[in-house]
Amino acid sequence: MNTNDNRLKAHKLIDHIFQDFLPAHGMAQRPEQIQLSHRMLDAMQDGRIALCDAGTGIGKTYAYLAAATVASAFPTGQIARPIIISTSSIALQNAVLTEYLPLLSCVLMADGILTKPLKAVIRKGKSHYVCDERLDRRLRQVYPAKKNPEALAALRTLKETLDMDGVSHLSGYDRERVCVPQVCDCKQRDCRYQRFLKTCDKGQFLFQICNHNLLVADAIHRSEGKRPIFPEHSIIIVDEAHKLPETAQQMLGVTLAAEEIRNLILQLKEERYLLAAEMLEDSTGPLLRKLAQPGEEAEPVDTCLRLLTAPSRTLPIIQRQIGSLLSPLGSRQLNTVLDAVKLFTSSQTDMIFYTAEDVSTGGAMLCAAAGDITQRIKKILWQPDQAFVLTSGTMAVGSDFRRFKMQAGLEKGHRVMESVSPSPFDYRNNCLLYLPQIPPRQRVEDTDVYFNELTAELVGLIKAATGHALVLFTSYAAMSAVKDRLWEESLPFPLLTLGRNAPHIIEQFRHTPGAVLLATGAAWKGFDFPGDCVSLLIIPRLPFAYPDARKERELEKYSSLRAFIREVAVPEMQIKLRQGFGRAIRTESDTCVIAILDERACRGRRYAQAVSEALPEMRRTGSLREVTRFLREKKPESYFEVGR
Repeated sequence: MNTNDNRLKAHKLIDHIFQDFLPAHGMAQRPEQIQLSHRMLDAMQDGRIALCDAGTGIGKTYAYLAAATVASAFPTGQIARPIIISTSSIALQNAVLTEYLPLLSCVLMADGILTKPLKAVIRKGKSHYVCDERLDRRLRQVYPAKKNPEALAALRTLKETLDMDGVSHLSGYDRERVCVPQVCDCKQRDCRYQRFLKTCDKGQFLFQICNHNLLVADAIHRSEGKRPIFPEHSIIIVDEAHKLPETAQQMLGVTLAAEEIRNLILQLKEERYLLAAEMLEDSTGPLLRKLAQPGEEAEPVDTCLRLLTAPSRTLPIIQRQIGSLLSPLGSRQLNTVLDAVKLFTSSQTDMIFYTAEDVSTGGAMLCAAAGDITQRIKKILWQPDQAFVLTSGTMAVGSDFRRFKMQAGLEKGHRVMESVSPSPFDYRNNCLLYLPQIPPRQRVEDTDVYFNELTAELVGLIKAATGHALVLFTSYAAMSAVKDRLWEESLPFPLLTLGRNAPHIIEQFRHTPGAVLLATGAAWKGFDFPGDCVSLLIIPRLPFAYPDARKERELEKYSSLRAFIREVAVPEMQIKLRQGFGRAIRTESDTCVIAILDERACRGRRYAQAVSEALPEMRRTGSLREVTRFLREKKPESYFEVGR
């Protein structure tokens, strides 16, 4: 193998793919995308860690898929298959498998570069797959006459389907009872799950696609000498990489979610230990109600910890009385919850306790993290024999990756290479930033006055945009206060509120012309709204993180509060502001007004410069009349017919 020849051939092929092959199939040629793919290829060939901040519209997915395919075809060293691709969302995993890779395969096969399609497989945790032995047992237990017909049909469908995520109407209760257990000791000779794992280990897939949790779990297994989840690999691509540090922090710590407690209660009932189930239900009731609420900023973790006092007394009693009588599943569930409760109620620990959003329910969960978490991440994740490409649209502020590197344990990484690829979108012509001349002024002593002023500002903006608005709040309390006031205004536009775990509201918003959506939480970074759906994005308050125990521990490292705000609080706010801004412009033809109503963002105020650094260059105004004029220039006449 001639390393230099392969390097030259690889980079030449990247140029051909993006300058000739893909444009011949209708894709636009973008110089920024080509440069990004070259940089990613360099990292893969040289065993580096590439941090690639890529703006919306760059085409980073094709950039890394092309680079990885070429790196495998023209290796400059020992490249072990498969190439791992980690993302945080199921939607992107499915898109890579069913949209991006098939098109890239088609293009490269048509031009004779490949002789067969690129093969990939999505990998998930055990709880997503069916255990044949447990499924047979569950089907024997079910009484068809008493079972919901759709749930029964879903259960029977699993005889032909290994991945439960694709089966509609399957109850959470049934999933829990038929999924592959943590300790897989299946006695079936032809176990579909074990057969699937063997297929994944045979090297027939160039790409194995997973979420961040499974990627971190594999790294933990390797660091502890356990059996790895993935085959040996030398290239790891992490898309949506801004979410990796938080995932690693939770995976390397301990969590206690409401669902774990509820599943234990259900299991105790199923095994007919009704008194134990009732005791646990009574003692955990206040905690479960608290965890069901949104992770509200005013709610310190201590409130939840105090509610663990009763469960910490009940659980040992249950363990002593029936622990040895429970089924293996019941015993594991009891021990998991008991161990977590012991940790969270212990005074002899240096772990940091905090609450985080439980994405499965939209509520909160308890988390415990080690104080030296970034050092653990550094030790476990960034192995010297692996090349990494980490990409996202919100890893850097401007060209500054310091905050991300600090969180990811990469501050002093000599292998790290950085690149920023600005979006090719014409924000200067397609966006207008509105900063009111007299913004609503938040008053600690009188929040009613503030919310009245804020609502008045919102009403003026919404009328100017004829609805088509997304309002991103930083708290559920503020969202609720404004929602009540907007209802009283009787606006002629559908008003929707994104509560917890309500994907149907998102679809309703997308398909309701002129609708106004009030949202917080995951809506800052989790949803796409292309087209006129979001022609007005309103951000009432700058998205500073609310203080928790982790921030208090981090503050101790800084000489002053001012230094902490400059180095930590402001960069985190800027990144989240960029994420929120990304909800507005998703395609080259999108046009939008972005309204930031926080007085601290206005010209000459404390965070005006920080806001300017976070957002792309665009026109600015403080006039509602200019907002109306901008939208009249950019939108067709049919846009304004809503509400007439």
